[in-house]
Amino acid sequence: MQPEPVLAPAPVPATPRWQRLWREAVRDPRELLALLGLDEAAARISGAAAGQFAMRVPRGFIARMRHGDLHDPLLRQVLPVVDEERIVPGFGLDAVGDGLAKKADGVIQKYHGRALLVATGSCAINCRYCFRRHFPYAEETAARDGWAGAVAAIAADPGIDEVILSGGDPLSLATSKLAELTAQLATIPHIRRLRIHSRLPVVLPERIDDAFVEWMSALPWPVAFVIHANHANEFDASVDQALGRLRQAGAQLLNQAVLLRGVNDSVDALADLSERSYAAGVLPYYLHQLDRIQGAAHFEVGDERARELHRQLAARLSGYLVPKLVREVQGDPGKRPL
Repeated sequence: MQPEPVLAPAPVPATPRWQRLWREAVRDPRELLALLGLDEAAARISGAAAGQFAMRVPRGFIARMRHGDLHDPLLRQVLPVVDEERIVPGFGLDAVGDGLAKKADGVIQKYHGRALLVATGSCAINCRYCFRRHFPYAEETAARDGWAGAVAAIAADPGIDEVILSGGDPLSLATSKLAELTAQLATIPHIRRLRIHSRLPVVLPERIDDAFVEWMSALPWPVAFVIHANHANEFDASVDQALGRLRQAGAQLLNQAVLLRGVNDSVDALADLSERSYAAGVLPYYLHQLDRIQGAAHFEVGDERARELHRQLAARLSGYLVPKLVREVQGDPGKRPL
């Protein structure tokens, strides 16, 4: 009698590299300062702010920060500081009216023809000026019920021809999860375009891996991919490579930045950002005035200063390198030019 063959265990799928790097992100503000040789600045950290809106920074992004420089523009965007504890009149919990624009769970529609899916509440990096830092993600994500409610809401409105994947950051979802969503969206005949808003190609460029490129290349719609970079120093060779892969997959790349005090509130910084993003194949798109979310008042640049910076930028650069200076105002039919 022949012995029964011993079956080898099924191979365990390898964890994508970007997910491993995600898990290795720095979450302790004191560790971040120590990595940059700034231990003496620990008194500036706000435990209350970090408790309310946790810090998370990929190590690759930290590597682009200037060692020993407390005023580094990348560090300023992610370090929870005591300024966030101030309650400032005019700064609230829902700066842009997301709650009033709800169409279904995780579906927001503010403008004609476009619906935004809050695909997830997760991000690879938590920017301290984030306008959704108080958003109730636990109750309001489109992924609930296997996307069924969100997809049904869009399918029921033939006036929607563009779907925007946002969050959180939609690229924090596994590619298989994104494919599940787009397969359902592909059954809706009135969708003509897909837009993806993500910071991951900049802060965690390893996310743009073979599986992601394969998924995006097979999408049935034109794709506008909007990255988010606020300073030229956010770009490096790894970011350039990720953006090149997105272009090769057929995406139109755009950048939207936020005007932030102490980060990019000079014409030199804004010009460098436009030049560097364009060199990476990304067209400057929007320069947003800060959304007045509670905890971010220390980043605000006044409107007159913003207009003057924009005038100087337009005088220095070719027109296609000058992003539109805008503000999002609740109830407006589109972004309001300043």
